[in-house]
Amino acid sequence: MASRPKDRLLLAAGIIGTAFCLRLVFASLSVRLPEVVRATGMEPWQVGVLTTLPVLCLGLCAPLAPRLARRWGTERSLFGALLLIGLGTACRALGPVWALFSFSILAGAAIATANVLLPTLVKRDFEDRTALLTGGYVTAISGGAALAAAVTVPVEAMLGGGWQVGLSMWAVPVVAALVLWGPQLRGGTTAVSVVLPVKGLWRDPLAWSVALFMGLQSALAFCVLGWLAPILRERGLDAVTAGLVLSVLIVVQLATSLTIPSIATRRPAQRLIAVVLSVFGTVGLLGLLLAPLSGVWVWAIVQGLAQGGLFSLALTMVLLRSPDSHVASHMSSMAQSVGYIPAALAPLGIGLLHQWTGGFEAVAGLVALIGFGLITTGLIAGRASVLSARAVGT
Repeated sequence: MASRPKDRLLLAAGIIGTAFCLRLVFASLSVRLPEVVRATGMEPWQVGVLTTLPVLCLGLCAPLAPRLARRWGTERSLFGALLLIGLGTACRALGPVWALFSFSILAGAAIATANVLLPTLVKRDFEDRTALLTGGYVTAISGGAALAAAVTVPVEAMLGGGWQVGLSMWAVPVVAALVLWGPQLRGGTTAVSVVLPVKGLWRDPLAWSVALFMGLQSALAFCVLGWLAPILRERGLDAVTAGLVLSVLIVVQLATSLTIPSIATRRPAQRLIAVVLSVFGTVGLLGLLLAPLSGVWVWAIVQGLAQGGLFSLALTMVLLRSPDSHVASHMSSMAQSVGYIPAALAPLGIGLLHQWTGGFEAVAGLVALIGFGLITTGLIAGRASVLSARAVGT
């Protein structure tokens, strides 16, 4: 547990560095997906599975994170997760389809662990700076995704490599994050960073509403991250421009990622914020799908601002609704294990609907349905209340 200012600064750097690596795998594949499909000869259903399985792993593997933290400690578990993210990122580009699938799944499983444990550290060591640290690591997540979307194609061309270079080069920031995390492994931190079991969480309606809000905002996010660039390219934009649109959408998320946690923590309830962000996030994505391409930059900014706010609000509500760091860890696990199921199915649904109908009208219907669910769950999750679950042994 970090107590001295220097220790807290090093821990904050490790949290931010880890967060930067959590969406590189998804954004870099998105902008090179057409080339990967052509090179590997994948069938349309395989493409849908490829965009779905790593996201599904975020949900299926999330419950393992508190168990890993109890056994190895939070800091060591995060270091191990980063090692696997780096391995998966590098090795998915070996060439064969089996490597692309298996190592993408490995990276997704490791990202699930980091997703769950990062809020635990914020709640444990930065109770007095929750909004600042939450905004910081959400911004780092968005910044990493934006950078991957913007520079994968140009850097790949500059290096003279194919899509394998474009995908594997994102293991380099993971190595840098591992170096940042190294100081946390010195000394006996494991004993003081154990996550205790929690009772009553899965019977709490408020916990379910927070989990579903997390999942539905993630569904919108992964629809954008996995399919926006390919859809814009099919609508007539070239690869570089489509990647830049996605990058701009993600970059503008930084503004709301930084500000929404501070606004949310100053209020006992967050219902109005949740509704406003849900409406704008849904409308922005519908505009990108259906409106003329002349307005694509406007719709990207609208959707990006709302999406950044939705993500940071969902993470903030996990912390605000939790009475302590132990409950926060399990609430984060529940939110992601439950929530990433719709987050995984939504990109798969977009791929199938687009394949079956040949257009975007049915996809727009799915997006509108997700938006309605976001508004409904946000009204419940945003109430001024605290979970009834408690840690066993406290």
